[in-house]
Amino acid sequence: MNIFKLIIESFRFAWSALKMNILRTTLSLLGVTIGIFAIIAVFTLVDSLERSIKDSLSFLDANNLDIRRFPYDFGPNFKWWEYIKRPYTNYEEYEFLRKNLKNSEGITIFAVVGGETVKYQSSSYTNVSLFGIAHTHQDVYDMASDVEKGRYFTAAESYTAKNVAMIGHLIADKLFPRGDAIGKEIKIKGLKYVVIAVFEEEGEGIFGDTGNDESIYIPYLSFKKIFYSGRNRGVETLVSVKGSPEDFGLVELEAEITGLLRTKRGLKPKEKNNFSVNRQDAIMNIIGSTFDVIGIAGWAIGGFSILVGGFGIANIMFVSVRERTHIIGIQKSLGAKNFFILFQFLFEAIFLSLIGGGVGLFLVWLLSLASLGNLDLVLTFGNVVLGLGVAGIIGVISGIVPALMAARLDPVIAIRTTG
Repeated sequence: MNIFKLIIESFRFAWSALKMNILRTTLSLLGVTIGIFAIIAVFTLVDSLERSIKDSLSFLDANNLDIRRFPYDFGPNFKWWEYIKRPYTNYEEYEFLRKNLKNSEGITIFAVVGGETVKYQSSSYTNVSLFGIAHTHQDVYDMASDVEKGRYFTAAESYTAKNVAMIGHLIADKLFPRGDAIGKEIKIKGLKYVVIAVFEEEGEGIFGDTGNDESIYIPYLSFKKIFYSGRNRGVETLVSVKGSPEDFGLVELEAEITGLLRTKRGLKPKEKNNFSVNRQDAIMNIIGSTFDVIGIAGWAIGGFSILVGGFGIANIMFVSVRERTHIIGIQKSLGAKNFFILFQFLFEAIFLSLIGGGVGLFLVWLLSLASLGNLDLVLTFGNVVLGLGVAGIIGVISGIVPALMAARLDPVIAIRTTG
């Protein structure tokens, strides 16, 4: 009961001080408000941006391994001049791995070119991303669930380089406004392709990208007829393997892929790998580390304001102790313990600091209501707790010295003080 009475009395004193000196208190709490706003606003922006980017890259699977010339490591020691000399991954290597891998759940080969134009009669659609994929793509990336109309292409269509295409929602709307795309013939690079599927609408991404809405998928061997003639013409080809950590770890799967591909390419034991086996989650790790740096910048930006706010809270408490010295003397003469006086002023400092933090969080919430294009700002519960926690800690640090000073006052001297 004493604790509750102490808290209520501390709140009452703090509220009285706030009402009697509104201007002074407001100016003193402004530093805490700005500091909490700066930190939590940056964290809210970073969290929302990171979530949006990761959602747009949701097709990346932590269990997948990509085989290509370049490693997913773009640090200062990135030896691009060596990697660019490596041979491209090709269809024969994909088939070799598909037949010989014993511990994978799926394998596919794919390539993409951008800026293509697709035509239907007198209509055309530009800036199309054209993908060449194997029929086994479905085993690695669940694309069939994204098909709104039609079907995924078959193994026979894949192996015979059949000219069939799965098209994006925006392309279908533009070329076939009546919604009858299935079975129609479109032209890509002068070749006719029969539309067998239309993807569901994905909508615009955070960077203005439209995902599959402006994409067309055709069998890889059909893609190869267009962009490969005799030798590779520079279109990067990836082989992606899906693993299962529960049954066979990615490290073991990576070693199996490495051994098979070295054999296929005829590398001698002392020769270095002329390919890279990359984990797709490495991209997510790079994104996460980048946002960690931005988060540190947020702490630096808001830290100075919080420091100033802390001095403001301390100033209020020193003045409050001086103004209430007489009351402290009376409380002590009536039997109030030192810890009672200490916690009374400490709770008051925390309360005042939480007010400043609460206002800062309210401003962040108002910011989250603003429209920032395709970015949805969300003030998470974790950031609210963080903001209030930081404000509470500032209150403790700012109020501990004035509270100790008040608790150690001599009751006789304090009661004689008129303020």
